[in-house]
Amino acid sequence: MKIKRPASKPSGAKATGGRSKGGARSSAQDKRQGQHKSGSRPSGRKTSAGRPQRAQACKTGASQCEMPGAQKSRAPQSGGSHKGGEQDRLIRLSDDLLWGVHPVLEVLKQGGERIAEIILVKDRHGGKREELIELAKQQGVRLTFVSGLKLTGPDASEARHQGIVARVNQTDLLEFDQLLARIREQVASGEKPRIVALDCLQDPHNLGAIIRSAHASGMGAVLVTRERSAPLGGTAAKSAAGAMAHMDICQVTNLAESLQRLQDAGMWVFGAVKDEEAKSIYQTDFDLPLCLVVGGEGPGIRPLVQRRCDVLISIPMQGDLDSLNSSVAAGVIMFEVMRRHLPA
Repeated sequence: MKIKRPASKPSGAKATGGRSKGGARSSAQDKRQGQHKSGSRPSGRKTSAGRPQRAQACKTGASQCEMPGAQKSRAPQSGGSHKGGEQDRLIRLSDDLLWGVHPVLEVLKQGGERIAEIILVKDRHGGKREELIELAKQQGVRLTFVSGLKLTGPDASEARHQGIVARVNQTDLLEFDQLLARIREQVASGEKPRIVALDCLQDPHNLGAIIRSAHASGMGAVLVTRERSAPLGGTAAKSAAGAMAHMDICQVTNLAESLQRLQDAGMWVFGAVKDEEAKSIYQTDFDLPLCLVVGGEGPGIRPLVQRRCDVLISIPMQGDLDSLNSSVAAGVIMFEVMRRHLPA
């Protein structure tokens, strides 16, 4: 399906959720196959305040990702403590771990961007420990409290963790505002940047595999959620096979809000779902500045994030299975998007 981006946004009602002035994007009236009038978003999208909703068209049969399902309970907000895992925790010693009060505190003092999670034994006290917890909360670092903590693996007996272990990212992270500024410049100059956003992807192997495919397919950046997301540690880095060092990666607290800001900057948001009402990726125009959203294993894209998508897309499938592994589905879509951007 061909979608043309307007040269300038039409004037009209103010969009919901803080969307920029300049108005709602009009839906196409033209019913021709695959063609929309210039200045329109995909048909079938509207909201009460004028902001168009996602398009749902072309029943395509089976589709892909291990996506929509029962909504799991929401994880704690950034900077808060997560007490759902209050039990003894066994953690295998690896290259993405940092332990001990002073080492973890020093990394926090330099900025908590590289720390994905801090695991603490509850009911312990101390001035440095309290300082660490307060600093982690201020910087939005996830805290998980457990009743006991034991490191396993070679040399684990020599590691004195003092009841504190941090999972450290294997790559420096890009600030979202920096990414947003770059995208605005690219769109203003007529470029069509492409990025991928991962909604609560919790398997580090899938995370690494998607980062690897994103790099190979020409995606400019990867967005991950701070909560309920696999750490950007050793396992993900190994699965990415070196690609993590070549990709800009951003962590965001509120993915739905971040997608809205990307839309305001000129990007279109495509959500990969398992839905017969979604558009086939082979009938969708990807020749646009775009953000592809891929959901986590099982539940898929969360409803709030899904409602923020401009277009829902799926992979037509044959056979008895109706879903693909998240990283496989993401790879299929990203390379189809790349194919559309290749010179003729």
